Amino acid sequence: MVPEIIERVVFSTEDIAKRVGELGEQISQDYLDGAGRDPHRRPLLVVGLLKGALPFMADLTRRMHVPMEYDFMAVSSYQGRTSPGEVRILKDLDSPVGSRDLLIVEDIVDTGHTLEHILRRLRAREPASLKVCTLLDKPARRQVDVPVDYVGFTLEENLFVVGYGLDYAELYRNLPYIGAVKPEYILNHDRPGD
Repeated sequence: MVPEIIERVVFSTEDIAKRVGELGEQISQDYLDGAGRDPHRRPLLVVGLLKGALPFMADLTRRMHVPMEYDFMAVSSYQGRTSPGEVRILKDLDSPVGSRDLLIVEDIVDTGHTLEHILRRLRAREPASLKVCTLLDKPARRQVDVPVDYVGFTLEENLFVVGYGLDYAELYRNLPYIGAVKPEYILNHDRPGD
């Protein structure tokens, strides 16, 4: 059943499963062709950005065929929920990252502010490599140029979407598809940020 807040399904459960499988194969091949063949290198460290990337990361890593470890970061990037504020790290990595291959898994790249802060912070720790995989990319809203190596879907329309980890005031993350929120819901409520 589709909740009242959803105007339309943008990416179906089937679309997502197919694309996540393709990304898993592509990432696996890239790491097997590169650093993954070096027996002296530590396994790939897959870093999920909480909370939104959790469903995507779980499905993606099940489709990857390379040795890997997981870790998570949680960040807060909005003060009033509607305008950018200071990026704060709420949960940092437990694993050391120096000389490791890192793959950041993100739910959505919107303005780029949060991702830029995370990448700068992680580069200072001198990983062997640092790549980004995002489920959704919204290049039209980009304010900061950030590298995105793997993209599930590009959202050309300026839609506010929920489902498959993406939320509206912490709700609807559990939807198995990605749906556009009806404009009247966005206009009458604070819109969560990227």
